[in-house]
Amino acid sequence: MENEDITPILVESKIFLIRGKQVMVDRDLAELYGVETRVINQAVKRNLERFPEEFRF
Repeated sequence: MENEDITPILVESKIFLIRGKQVMVDRDLAELYGVETRVINQAVKRNLERFPEEFRF
């Protein structure tokens, strides 16, 4: 997916409200960035200080 295809409506459609918190599945986040899901997960594991606790669970 190219960056020019990313619209606010597309992003909003991938955000879910679960138990009062906004959640985006790692698969959808990876798709938006144009990388594999494992790349997103590796980035979070390697840079925990850059990702606030609210970012992950």
